[in-house]
Amino acid sequence: MVPTPTTDLALDDIDLGKGEFWDRSEDDKEGAFALLRRERPVSWHSEPPLDNTDIEVGPGFWAVVRYADVTHVSRNPGLFISGRGSNIPDWPPEVLEFLGSMINMDDPRHTKLRLIVNRGFTPHQIGELTQAVEDRARAIVDDVADRGECDFVLDIASRLPLDIICNMLGIPSDDHDFVFEQTNLVLGVGDPEVAPTLDIAFMAAHQLWDYAQSLGLERLDHPRDDITTKLMQAEVEGQRLTAAEFGSFFVLLTAAGNETTRNAISHGMLALTNNPDERAVWQADFDGVAPTAVEEIVRWASPVLHFRRSATADTEIAGQAIANGDKVVVWYHSANRDETAFVDPYRFDVRRSPNEHIGFGAGGPHFCLGAHLARLEIAVMFRELFRRLPDIAVTGEPAMLRSGFIHGIKRMPVAWTEVRA
Repeated sequence: MVPTPTTDLALDDIDLGKGEFWDRSEDDKEGAFALLRRERPVSWHSEPPLDNTDIEVGPGFWAVVRYADVTHVSRNPGLFISGRGSNIPDWPPEVLEFLGSMINMDDPRHTKLRLIVNRGFTPHQIGELTQAVEDRARAIVDDVADRGECDFVLDIASRLPLDIICNMLGIPSDDHDFVFEQTNLVLGVGDPEVAPTLDIAFMAAHQLWDYAQSLGLERLDHPRDDITTKLMQAEVEGQRLTAAEFGSFFVLLTAAGNETTRNAISHGMLALTNNPDERAVWQADFDGVAPTAVEEIVRWASPVLHFRRSATADTEIAGQAIANGDKVVVWYHSANRDETAFVDPYRFDVRRSPNEHIGFGAGGPHFCLGAHLARLEIAVMFRELFRRLPDIAVTGEPAMLRSGFIHGIKRMPVAWTEVRA
């Protein structure tokens, strides 16, 4: 079995709200979460400072790090609500309105609006995208094949989910880079190289929101065969999305549909490089192993590290008293390493079964809307890479995003010597 990572931090010195914690090595952070799972599965942490804003820092939050407890919180949406915010800070209502949209809502409004958006993401709808995903993956590999090396994140992993979600929404190709740049800023807040202040992330989100409203209104006058038109025209119980509501969904769909899948693909490439025996198993029987390999990549990557909920009554989690109004933060990445839920959790196993990971959320009403699309994109991208560039591998240390929210890789060099037709 692969040993559990360790940390040199004492239990009382682990504070997930401090930026310094996220500067530590990946193994050290893994060790800290393992220590919390073992000794203090529900623990109190400070809230991160919000520089250059007038938003007050809250009193702190409860970190829930074990699989069973994360699932309990996620599947009790009446007791642990999302409407006060899914990120740790208490954003003003006007920010919640456009930064996250549906993930910051509770029933009955959440269900009504999700029913509208679901129409673009059914298994049937995603199935019809298969050819488009395959064609785009082939073009991406064609673009880099003759180079012999590239930045895997920028040149490969980011391009497929970005182009697919943009095409689904009917965004002109000339605007894809704009969406890419703004979503990077929205989800890269806190990384001094990407978005060192909240103001930068808020501005980026607002630019996406403004762009989306214009796009949505244009589709009302000139409908096309895209999700934007479907969403702007759809009705549930006589209600349609306003342009502002569509703008909020647009921010969510472009950020989630781009950043999370690209990070899953990037972490998958890194894991396959570091585990050549597992890679050989998958390459020897791609279609037979793909269903379990894709799920293992999502578990391993856990692209979204956490989401926040808020308690609506006094309760308990794992014996720890939780007061009405307390912030409860569920850590998906830690739950996906829980020794009580996964055999040998620190081993990357492309044939892992069962694998009831929570990389798409832990059930409940906020389960990832794009899970089917993400699975398709991951499988198609690695099929094309193995077919065309069979010895592609990571050649240097990845540059990790400094974030307690997104498990991101900013840059990662890869190289290959063989190119197949």
